[in-house]
Amino acid sequence: MPRTIRVLLVDDHPAVRIGLRVLLEQAPDVTVVGEAEDGQEALRLAVELTPDVAVVDCELPEVAGMEVAREIRRQESATQVLALSSYDDEHYVRGMLEAGAVGYLLKEEAPQTIVAAVRTAAEGDGYFSPGVAGKVDAWARGEPSGGLTEREFDVLRLVAEGLTNRQIALRLEIKERTVGFHVSNILEKLGVASRVEAAVWAKDDGVIP
Repeated sequence: MPRTIRVLLVDDHPAVRIGLRVLLEQAPDVTVVGEAEDGQEALRLAVELTPDVAVVDCELPEVAGMEVAREIRRQESATQVLALSSYDDEHYVRGMLEAGAVGYLLKEEAPQTIVAAVRTAAEGDGYFSPGVAGKVDAWARGEPSGGLTEREFDVLRLVAEGLTNRQIALRLEIKERTVGFHVSNILEKLGVASRVEAAVWAKDDGVIP
């Protein structure tokens, strides 16, 4: 008889937890043993219930999802952490994986994909949404994060320093129009809407101190 995968749901939105519970408990080999609406409660229930898998949102009240994953790993618990998030930017993905999560799934995934990810996580293996998987593979190959070229990284560093396109053009000895082209590509690749958001990304990702 196959074992039942015991799952702890960690999300601060009740509707999300209800939806996940209904979805997962339709699978014959999965049962939800507990729910937590903040990181502190998640850590308490992880110890009390010792679930096979904790499905953890990145952004939580009290204790962040990254800290929840890190603490579960620190306790050498058998619980596997599966990140389930609305965000696919590198700050969250890197943070959760470095904290010990075995996989990273976006909330937009199809129901059968979420069930499959929980089953995979229970075995200690990674499961990633396609867009996230591409980033993880790039990191493993040592490629630049964000898919940026070296020149785009040069421009991004100067954007993060607060320089205008004209100042960047003078610094890099290229045309101002070329700088504008690079900035547009950077915003698109990083999935951000402004130079300020790009600068925040650069600082979070360690591109600049």
